[in-house]
Amino acid sequence: MLKIMGYDWAERCQHVPFGVVQGMKTRRGDVTFLEDVLNEIQLRMLQNMASIKTTKELKNPQETAERVGLAALIIQDFKGLLLSDYKFSWDRVFQSRGDTGVFLQYTHARLHSLEETFGCGYLNDFNTACLQEPQSVSILQHLLRFDEVLYKSSQDFQPRHIVSYLLTLSHLAAVAHKTLQIKDSPPEVAGARLHLFKAVRSVLANGMKLLGITPVCRM
Repeated sequence: MLKIMGYDWAERCQHVPFGVVQGMKTRRGDVTFLEDVLNEIQLRMLQNMASIKTTKELKNPQETAERVGLAALIIQDFKGLLLSDYKFSWDRVFQSRGDTGVFLQYTHARLHSLEETFGCGYLNDFNTACLQEPQSVSILQHLLRFDEVLYKSSQDFQPRHIVSYLLTLSHLAAVAHKTLQIKDSPPEVAGARLHLFKAVRSVLANGMKLLGITPVCRM
């Protein structure tokens, strides 16, 4: 049909088989419609954000809730083999800690806030030789694997490789954020660390966009 419609790329399309999502129910009953799922995601995410004390005031909380909620759903769906069936859990999907889309969005927003706070003073003054700590080295080594992971996903059409990579990167960044202080560090050290966190945020954002996720800068 695509070929008849005149799309040149039709012959390059390949079918990627997928499994069944079990246990996905909304307030309207057992039959699940996409519109119901998207509405439910936004509603539940708004409730979660309202209950968290660290949530910042947002210009458009509905839009943020939708983007974070969609990230939660996409990561839940893409974590395993596409052909595998899995049992859906609303509670697990919206966990802010662990291997979830909410955690990815939270990490991106946190790193963006770091750039906003310190960027003007340190981004032009840095020395990469200052990144000697084990946490820095672990992140640098992981960042180097990004193109390898993209190639792997392009070969077997499995987004789980990208998902796993981004989740690991976020966990590494969370540990580094606690130990690699920017404030009160020498300018060269602070600048190097800020550039490291900026690189993490950039890769995180690009990886999420490849999965169909729009990164948020505040949440």
